[in-house]
Amino acid sequence: MELIPLPAFSDNYIWLLHDGQRALVVDPGQAQPVLDALAARPALRLEGILITHHHADHTGGVAQLREATQAQVWGPALERVPEPLLRVQQGQRLQAAGFDFEVLDVPGHTAGHIAFYSADVLGQPLLFCGDTLFSGGCGRLFEGTPAQMLHSLDQLAALPDTTRVCCTHEYTLSNLRFARAVEPGNAALLDYQARCEALRAQSLPTLPSSMALERAINPFLRSREASVIQGLQAHDADTHAGDAIDVFARLREWKNKFQ
Repeated sequence: MELIPLPAFSDNYIWLLHDGQRALVVDPGQAQPVLDALAARPALRLEGILITHHHADHTGGVAQLREATQAQVWGPALERVPEPLLRVQQGQRLQAAGFDFEVLDVPGHTAGHIAFYSADVLGQPLLFCGDTLFSGGCGRLFEGTPAQMLHSLDQLAALPDTTRVCCTHEYTLSNLRFARAVEPGNAALLDYQARCEALRAQSLPTLPSSMALERAINPFLRSREASVIQGLQAHDADTHAGDAIDVFARLREWKNKFQ
């Protein structure tokens, strides 16, 4: 079995998971990277397409891939995504290309965003989290509220340490620059930044990450930590340290404007 991030657009990843014969892809904003990957692996048959949310850079290739492969599509129950598809939401289970997944509702970036979690793929848990969680960061709040996004991230942070975190954008280095501004004394963050810089210097992906790593370095998963609150208060003295939602909202607003 193999898990492959297929580059798309300028910084997207379309995830391809296969067992040598049956394959699925996640958030195919473009069809061509997937078609090229399948052509390079003629034994593969695309059987499943998973969609986390409605944005075009995650859905733009779905129709072409469905037509070319007759793959089954699963997507969020509460969002406008290309039909036909099977709509799923929190707690539902599905099997795509022989892989078992549980659906998690993770609103915030969009109102009906979902994630797909499998307890054991290639010997480890696996999470396809779309634009809810990035390595070192989280998605902008285009449709949801800070309270919704904080709850969504808490749900993801509760997954096992060894969970591979498959985000859909190569935002890691820019996220880590912000994380350093928030928490400059975080030794795990410094080490991770150096490793990611080395990977990107070779044009290699920084992903997948792991949940244990994200809990150690991601300020949006660490927004209740004293060191993160202290860093935020140095930037925004009006932060209410005892209000987790206020802390998270101000942290996200700082990131929105961070240069």
